[in-house]
Amino acid sequence: MTRSNVGKESASVARSAPAGRRLTNVMSETAELHAMENEIARFMGRWDIRGMQLAVVRNDSLLYSKGFGWADVEQKRTMEPYNIMRIASASKLVTAIGIMKLVEQGKLTLDTPVFGPNGVLNDRSYTDAMCNPVMETITVDHLLLHEGGFGLGAGDPMFNTKDIIEAKNLKAPPTDEELVKIVLGRKLAFTPGYGRRYSNFGYKLLSMVIEKVSGQKYWDFMKSEVLNPAGCYDFRPATNYYTDRMADEVRYYGPDSVKVEEYNGSKRMVDRVYGGSNVNGLAGAGGWLTSATDLARLVSAIDKNPRRPDVISSSSVDKLTEHAEDEKRARGWVDCTAEGRWTRTGTLSSTHAVIERFPNGDCWVILTNTGVWTGHRFNRDLSRLIENLRGRYASSFPKRDLF
Repeated sequence: MTRSNVGKESASVARSAPAGRRLTNVMSETAELHAMENEIARFMGRWDIRGMQLAVVRNDSLLYSKGFGWADVEQKRTMEPYNIMRIASASKLVTAIGIMKLVEQGKLTLDTPVFGPNGVLNDRSYTDAMCNPVMETITVDHLLLHEGGFGLGAGDPMFNTKDIIEAKNLKAPPTDEELVKIVLGRKLAFTPGYGRRYSNFGYKLLSMVIEKVSGQKYWDFMKSEVLNPAGCYDFRPATNYYTDRMADEVRYYGPDSVKVEEYNGSKRMVDRVYGGSNVNGLAGAGGWLTSATDLARLVSAIDKNPRRPDVISSSSVDKLTEHAEDEKRARGWVDCTAEGRWTRTGTLSSTHAVIERFPNGDCWVILTNTGVWTGHRFNRDLSRLIENLRGRYASSFPKRDLF
């Protein structure tokens, strides 16, 4: 996808957002929570986090939404609740909801094959590219559960574009179709359905499934069938460069200042967070921008709480949050416990995202515009921060609904 196309797609998504009240930090100003905010500031200082957002929902009511630190240090823009930023793999939850919407519409089932003559992506060129016919047994559900068999022996195909260009002697990054054929030419790490390995590529395939079945661009289908009905108007497709940023989008800060080669094989040295990887190309695996508030609003639209209508059926919610006793095995979510706690995280060199939805109806969402050198392990620190703050300040939030 070219940079010009990114801008055009992004604009089409943006046009549907209605004019409405803009949340600001002052709307969540509460003296009873100053101690909590001081703890957040100390946490940010300890990890050198430039900017952070926190949204807290209780029984589908937004009790609190505030930004901390900087949205853009260089431009001296403080972080506000309306700022949007990359949400990394929290995008997978969005994609899983889209798949369940298509299931409800009768356009596919979770057992629908992805490849082969009876599959969704049934182009003969894909079939010819397969190094093993067992790939025709990969189902939509296998991809949702990271059970498609795709390994990382040759690196993550969603993040090693530069290496693929060099290895295949390409003049430009592979198209989606070319990338799929390249990966289908590799050996699987395990038989589909008989193992589990986290796969960004699997959710990229789900994005392509959504496009093929719906007849719409992935971004447009998600907007019209999931996000707009949920009242989530601040979602945008991510862009790769600061100069292409969206209105109200933050600036990103990596864990270091080391320059890396641009993902597209140009040999140009760039900031890791701006051109080091094709964030937009992640699509449903990690390509969304939004605010903590809108991410919390989306969770309120898939939680079976009658206060706000859900965008998918109760049975679809159950399927997404189905608990597995032996391992973390959830659709869209990272983990769903037997007690009803749902967790989703996301990590890029430029951002971290954590969603924690608790059995009592509380939902806490944190987003940062700064990557931390410990990578995905830092999300555990964010989850512990949520547990600490919730344990100490849950009763201090005023009864209101900022939604």
